[in-house]
Amino acid sequence: MSATTIQAVFARQVFDSRGRPTVEAEVALAGGASGRASAPSGASRGAAEAFELRDGDPDRFEGRGVSRAVAGVNGEIAALLTGREALDQRSLDQAMRDLDGTPQLSRLGGNAVLAVSIALARTGAAATGQPLFRRLADLAGVSEPTMPMPMVNILSGGLHAGRGMDVQDFLVIPIGASSYGEALEWSLGVRAAAATLCQEAGLTTLLADEGGLSPGFADGVEALTMMVSAFERAGLRPGEDAAIGLDIAASSLADADGRYVFQRAGRVLDSAAMIELLADWTARFPIVSVEDGLGEEDWAAWPALTRRLGRIQLVGDDLFATQAERIARGVRESAGNAALIKINQNGTLSGTLDALAAARAGGFATVISARSGETEDPFIADLAVGVAGGQIKIGSVRTSERMAKYNQLLRLKEEELPFAGFRR
Repeated sequence: MSATTIQAVFARQVFDSRGRPTVEAEVALAGGASGRASAPSGASRGAAEAFELRDGDPDRFEGRGVSRAVAGVNGEIAALLTGREALDQRSLDQAMRDLDGTPQLSRLGGNAVLAVSIALARTGAAATGQPLFRRLADLAGVSEPTMPMPMVNILSGGLHAGRGMDVQDFLVIPIGASSYGEALEWSLGVRAAAATLCQEAGLTTLLADEGGLSPGFADGVEALTMMVSAFERAGLRPGEDAAIGLDIAASSLADADGRYVFQRAGRVLDSAAMIELLADWTARFPIVSVEDGLGEEDWAAWPALTRRLGRIQLVGDDLFATQAERIARGVRESAGNAALIKINQNGTLSGTLDALAAARAGGFATVISARSGETEDPFIADLAVGVAGGQIKIGSVRTSERMAKYNQLLRLKEEELPFAGFRR
């Protein structure tokens, strides 16, 4: 038995930022090193992403308990991993996939497997005496980690805000910033300016799931206009210092016929009309990134969207679900030009790194992303830096589960790593 032999694997039920149960796992090694991690949870979920195992007991936590997932870690997964070499991340991740035996980790639960997978990475960093971001860089084969460009949620709708607005997120991307610290400071200024504008207009400043404001505009143009006004109120030049990112979350708008239903705006659009709407918005406002502008299975229309708006960043989230094979298909079919990377969509760290590799092989940009149901675990901050992810989408600059990640990036900034900036 060596110092890096796994001695114990353990899990417990904890709670995420929405007060819902999730899985937290710990791994301990014979030499004394240990690591802990928790699994996030999304609201807008792609059909192809890893399965969250929930108890389904209506008398406890509205059926959202994770005692079955926890039991799987403390039983089958612990038995599988105990006594094995902790530093062989890929082998251990594959062993857990094989043990589960389903394509989307539906037997043991992607939430269970992911918590252990991340805990293994953190334990490996402790055992080797590396900062976590360096350990992740080694696992990803990245020689030069970078500080990511933050994409910060300012206004929220969709499933993040009770359908208060049709479009899910309006984000600031501080494209003119020269460092992560400056980008974060500018984003904080925009968030404060937007809150002031809402107050002056008599609009609500209550928080959505990711800490964004949800003023409840019926039309996206109203929200886009407020974004520009917030940039100017914060002393930033729209389109030069700060630009807009959109998360349409189109899959959550789609009806049974594949049309996109804007309930607040009173519009029903087919794929062609949706492309025209986005083209109109990008012509009128300083938009540089659109996420999930079409649905996750609207493959036939995505190439048309890319041809029309490929000058900006077109991000696939539900479309790709952090699955390497779906990203490779997107590259082949010219469906977008960037991939959102969410570790819990994949279910293991190794699989997430494969998705990143597939995006890079196809020339796609990448955005490391949090989920609407987050925990205090700042893992994705280290991930974005270690794998040179380029951009990070954490949520707004409010609430501790978001700020834990922004603050971890401030600590990593002290490593004097290069800043990725925004490049399309």
